[in-house]
Amino acid sequence: MKIIQIKEIKKILEKKQQDDQICLNCWVRTNRDSGKIGFIEGYDGSTLANIQIVYKKEITKNFESAKAARIASAIQVIGKISKNERVSLGYEIVADEFVLLKQADEDYPLQKKQHTMEFLRENAHLRSKTRTIQAIAKLRSKLAYAIHRFFQENGFYWVSSPILTSNDCEGAGESFYIQEDKEKPFFAPQAKLTVSGQLNAESYAQGLGRVYTFGPTFRADRSHTNRHLAEFWMVEPEIAFIDLEQLMSIIEAFIKTVVQDMLNECRDAIELFATNNSQILERLKNLVEKKFIRISYSEGIDILKKAVADGYNFEDKNIYFGKDLASEHERYICEKIYNAPVFLYNYPKDIKAFYMKINDDNKTVAATDLLVPGVGEIVGGSQREDNIEKLYQQIKDKKIETESIQWYLDLRKYGYNSSAGFGLGFERLIMYILGLDNIRDAIPFPRYEGKLKF
Repeated sequence: MKIIQIKEIKKILEKKQQDDQICLNCWVRTNRDSGKIGFIEGYDGSTLANIQIVYKKEITKNFESAKAARIASAIQVIGKISKNERVSLGYEIVADEFVLLKQADEDYPLQKKQHTMEFLRENAHLRSKTRTIQAIAKLRSKLAYAIHRFFQENGFYWVSSPILTSNDCEGAGESFYIQEDKEKPFFAPQAKLTVSGQLNAESYAQGLGRVYTFGPTFRADRSHTNRHLAEFWMVEPEIAFIDLEQLMSIIEAFIKTVVQDMLNECRDAIELFATNNSQILERLKNLVEKKFIRISYSEGIDILKKAVADGYNFEDKNIYFGKDLASEHERYICEKIYNAPVFLYNYPKDIKAFYMKINDDNKTVAATDLLVPGVGEIVGGSQREDNIEKLYQQIKDKKIETESIQWYLDLRKYGYNSSAGFGLGFERLIMYILGLDNIRDAIPFPRYEGKLKF
């Protein structure tokens, strides 16, 4: 019988041709035997599914090696595809020949039992061998591709913004500074790791019209919450000649498109997490199907004040115009009031960044946050201030050093009519889609205060 050199479980499952003889390289998920027959659950990364490999003493060459194969060992199996309705896939491989390519040591820390996500974080170099982390990694890869695809298909150009910079986009003083030889400095002024690619994207939007950055950013944030990292990825598009209303429409189209793509392309990963959180699929379905609500920040404050007056039990009941809303307030608006994604727009200028366009009331800026059920704020965006005098005043009021961003101010001198854009934390979107509790599980090697291993 001809040996078909298929070496991926995904392709084997697509063909499902009974009695075909195949060759498979994979790793051992589990291994159990009863003396004359044994069963290995094999995985190879091509799919989240495991395939059962049956080895029998009377027919399998190197039967004893198969019995000895420990969890995580690398193996090669030559055998026949056989129908078996008692296993989850409906098919298994009956091994004619078994090769133990690399035996795993006995002290392999990830055994058959269910491990906590915290334990897996402590073994980040090995956690890709677990089905849970494989599902996250698969969706992360597919989501990155879907984001690029959305922008490329809608006339955007990708711009690689610098990682080394002299700018602090938010003016928050949370940058990592690069240590240099003081006697012979390499950069002047001192370089730091970027907190955002937005300012650079604005520059290129003035030449290309529609651009986006998608890359790593860094914050020297000592917060140890489940939503903060020192190194994370940001998606930051910038579009010339649009206002805030048009920006919100682009955000809505973007979010709905990439989430629908994940429902289509990573259903197995989403369903794996939905087994422990039944609301995930319904939440994603509602996001894709429902029209996003748009209300002003002032309207949101009125809603929250009424909730407090009616006795709603917020942890923080001190609601006032100018308050930087907490997650509980954002979630109340989008979950309890509308049960839909909500754009909150026209925020007080004092709680937003210096580059946001000041509205005619001189109290608010043309900024918006997208609030989604289950999370709260997931996207932040704004129209940019095009008036150079107002921009200078904002920089002065917020005590931002101007020398390093003089080039940004100069953009307003040379045909800067209008521009708007938004920022999306890539890992936070992954958290939302899969219902993850901790952002450290949404990135392969999490970096946060005190943690710089591997």
